[in-house]
Amino acid sequence: MLTRTFDADVRVFFCPQFRYPVTDSQRPAYTPRGARRGRLTFYDEVHSKVYTVAERFPLQSGAVLERPQLVYETWGTLNAARDNAVLICHAFTGSSHAASHHPDDGEGWWETMFGPGCAFDPDRWFIICANVLGGCYGSTGPVSPDPQTGRPYGAKFPVLTIGDMVEAQHRLVRHLGVERLRGVIGGSMGGMQALLYSARYPDFVSACLPIAAADRLSPDGIAYHAVGRKAIMTDPGWNEGNYDPLDPPRTGLTIARQLAHITYLNHEAMERKFERHRAGEGGVGYGWAPEFEVERYLDHQGEIFADRFDPNSYLYLSRAMDYFDLGETEPLEEVLARIRARLLVVSYLTDGFFPLDDMRRLVRALKRAGVDTTSVELPSPNGHDTFLTDTDVIGPLVRDFLRNTP
Repeated sequence: MLTRTFDADVRVFFCPQFRYPVTDSQRPAYTPRGARRGRLTFYDEVHSKVYTVAERFPLQSGAVLERPQLVYETWGTLNAARDNAVLICHAFTGSSHAASHHPDDGEGWWETMFGPGCAFDPDRWFIICANVLGGCYGSTGPVSPDPQTGRPYGAKFPVLTIGDMVEAQHRLVRHLGVERLRGVIGGSMGGMQALLYSARYPDFVSACLPIAAADRLSPDGIAYHAVGRKAIMTDPGWNEGNYDPLDPPRTGLTIARQLAHITYLNHEAMERKFERHRAGEGGVGYGWAPEFEVERYLDHQGEIFADRFDPNSYLYLSRAMDYFDLGETEPLEEVLARIRARLLVVSYLTDGFFPLDDMRRLVRALKRAGVDTTSVELPSPNGHDTFLTDTDVIGPLVRDFLRNTP
């Protein structure tokens, strides 16, 4: 393992060739559940549970949601001390179905992080994952019926913040009997939630693990989101947000997702992944059909995403990320100084959405605030989404950090 320093008081562990060196022979074998079987699902009707957050739930905007609900799943058992819980906060387009519960289930989006000796070992931890408010996998969001009309909220759904999501999840965690979280973890939007949760409830969290997520979204990120929303809202099928959920504005959503995937890889990663390779055989087509591999890749990602996600949820969740700024109303270091948890901040060298400069700024602020922080920078050809794809690297890091946290 190589060690390098980008700041005098910040030690960064750099793991080359996507391998995390195991130096402690006493560590249990890392045995994830295996390669994906091609049955990735985002909603589990059998194991999903529903929690009503409140009769009336006030939002940061001043609006009020009536009887909002969270769909959630759990794995493992809460111990007698009620302190072995781990809260997983999903990313922008995720869901509560982080992993399967038995072999016949469809696989979850973080399947290979679960299992004996893995980051999320149900024999050791009580693991919780909820679909956020505003999502489209069961929790109250734009596709939910408005209690006043019985019809989907659509664009009448109130604008949300990351803080609203965190507050709702905290109420769920307390409802489940948890007295203290061993850890709160998430990637991208989930990492934003993890950071805010640890700052808002400092005595409740032992370990915080934000992955590919900083204390705020950069102007670049806000701009990408704005263009993605414009693509959805200018699709004639959007109809001011009042479309039939069975006939959504697919073209706009597809373009929004294509743009997002462009941001997830930096220039170096795009060049290495695609270069100027053409898809298939033959020469120049002299037409408008996709010819380059990067074009085919974007078409594929956009189409499969439009099959599973709600366009209005895309608008609301992207806006919540735009608004997130831990240092907006008071100095960032004062906010971070409230955190009492140990932090593991994970960055990716090829991430185009939360680039290294943003991640390093967060780590420096954490150090200046006196927060016990470890920062890890990892190489990967997969950019921002690496935390979902390269679990052979992130898994042991998360496992060891959770186990070594008092």
